Amino acid sequence: MRVYLDNAATTPLDKEVFDTMAPFMLEHYGNPSSIHSHGRQVRAAIEGARKTVAGLLNTSPAEIFFTSGGTEADNAAIICTIRSLGIQHAITSPLEHHAVLHSFESLEKRGEVQVTMLRVDEKGTLDLAHLEEILASQPRTFVSVMHANNEIGNLNDIQTIADICKKYDAVLHSDTVQTMGHYQHDVQTLGLNFLVGSAHKFHGPKGVGFIYVDSAIKIHPLIQGGSQERNMRGGTENVYGIIGLAKALEIAYRDMDEHHRHIQSLKDRMISKLREQIEDVQFNGLSAEADKSLYTVLNVSLPASEMNEMLLFNLDINKISASGGSACTSGVDLGSHVLRGMNADMNRGNVRFSFSKYNTAEEIDYTVATLAKLYQKETV
Repeated sequence: MRVYLDNAATTPLDKEVFDTMAPFMLEHYGNPSSIHSHGRQVRAAIEGARKTVAGLLNTSPAEIFFTSGGTEADNAAIICTIRSLGIQHAITSPLEHHAVLHSFESLEKRGEVQVTMLRVDEKGTLDLAHLEEILASQPRTFVSVMHANNEIGNLNDIQTIADICKKYDAVLHSDTVQTMGHYQHDVQTLGLNFLVGSAHKFHGPKGVGFIYVDSAIKIHPLIQGGSQERNMRGGTENVYGIIGLAKALEIAYRDMDEHHRHIQSLKDRMISKLREQIEDVQFNGLSAEADKSLYTVLNVSLPASEMNEMLLFNLDINKISASGGSACTSGVDLGSHVLRGMNADMNRGNVRFSFSKYNTAEEIDYTVATLAKLYQKETV
């Protein structure tokens, strides 16, 4: 048995998605910018995909732009908006993905914006009173707050955040990469200005994503080139990636309730069995609270031990794939910036397990039994 529990990093491609993509790899190869029939056929497919995504998000196709993934989409929302609108102040949290944090760091180093960090508590909960306090004194502000944290799974109250931002005429961007395809996003109800998605987080292909841009916000493109994406992103489109993204999101919305129930049951099972079999097991952030966390993520804090340094390696030897945090920083031995940002105990063994529709109860049982054995605890 080989167990894959790193779905927050990437998910396996759905066979139905691959079958939809395949003709655009082998048969429909025209450049969508070409005016001949080969090009027009592919252009029509891209626009059909755009219409599908827009319909699922309850918005206009004119507000959906395809990108190379969530990182590019986050960069575009932040960098292009601040530069295009001349915004000089931004608010974010220390728990954001590095696609967000590094964008702000780059702009701040260049003197293009001043960044204020929201206060967070030891559970990773954002201080929304602090957000309102800052906006009351500096209303012309860019705010970037993720919908759910990719490491600890905390769900932020994005509707309340959007309402606060609207009250003070602030521009709101939300990194929704971890929740896209797992929760419904109605941008008309939410009232935010930007949200993003990345296909490989919901069983689509890697290397393709999208950004929703509120039509009331006029920004310049991040990538210069041709007139693709209605002059918003130069470069020939990743055609089969776009086709796959739309199909994957369509399937995710179609089967969302069923998958939610299945995955939540696996997460609940793991929490229960970990508590039974490992003494002093804890859970970082709000990841063990069903109504306050992303149902696909469980961040486990294991007792201090000499073996913690090799925990992920030992899991891998036992054919279990998990992570210590974001895959984007796994090669940097600094520990999770999210856990450090909420003052978590870094001497404990902190590991993120993330689930998908393809995981089984047997895999959960095997993983917990393996952890219990590693920590030399008897099964209760």
